[in-house]
Amino acid sequence: LNPHQEGFQKQKERTNLKNILLFFGRIFASRSFTKRIEEELSKAGIPLRGEEFLVINTLTFLGGAAFGLIFRGIGAGIVFGAIGFFTPYLVMKRKKRQRLEKINGEIGDCLTVMTNSLRAGYSLQQTMDLVSNEMTGPLAEEFRKTIREINFGTPTETALSNLASHVESEDVDLMITAVLIQRQVGGNLAEILDNISHTIRERIRIKGEIKTLTAQGRISGLIIGLMPPAVFAILLVINPDYIRVLFESKTGFLLMLGGILSELFGVLIIKKIVHIEV
Repeated sequence: LNPHQEGFQKQKERTNLKNILLFFGRIFASRSFTKRIEEELSKAGIPLRGEEFLVINTLTFLGGAAFGLIFRGIGAGIVFGAIGFFTPYLVMKRKKRQRLEKINGEIGDCLTVMTNSLRAGYSLQQTMDLVSNEMTGPLAEEFRKTIREINFGTPTETALSNLASHVESEDVDLMITAVLIQRQVGGNLAEILDNISHTIRERIRIKGEIKTLTAQGRISGLIIGLMPPAVFAILLVINPDYIRVLFESKTGFLLMLGGILSELFGVLIIKKIVHIEV
């Protein structure tokens, strides 16, 4: 095949996969939780509809369970099915966290551009449009969405509030709150944003220091949280009879319940210790 034919074939395969997702996605299209998942996908920057994500989630669950059942039996089917079920959600959560970190890293430069633009005589909307055009990354994308909402007739205050609620960043929320207050009571917006920029940069510096100092505690919490379920899953796959006593006897069930509660209690304590508000 020549490059043109190969590109056409790949495009056709992507279209067929999209059509399959849309077909099976109609099962979840009218569900209320689909809308919430779609909002989380948008915050994570994943270009999927809620029902498409649920179809993928169902396929990974069934595929993992079938793989485990075929090769190692019921125990492995449960373990691999659980892995297949939770993996898409973990990927979405990770993508959301990475996108939020990028936004928080861009907020300082964004405020600098906005401050200089306002001092040059630009209006707030012109300043936001400049940020969306001159900057790259997820924060610029969010500003483009906000400008689009304003151009479609949404009040500026409402569009800015939508931006803050969609990004879910404390730094962006601080910036938006300052802008909304200035629009109500007046004042020098450029000077306000300049002061906020200094505050946010200091917060980012302090957060970096705290993250370094609490790294050992966070790793300890991660190991404590993951090791017992990982060992349980491994034993369930390689020797189900060894684990079965925990389910078949009352004493075993109580011991397993006590272990789970102790595990959760320890993880919560470590999380409380290493989580420091700035």
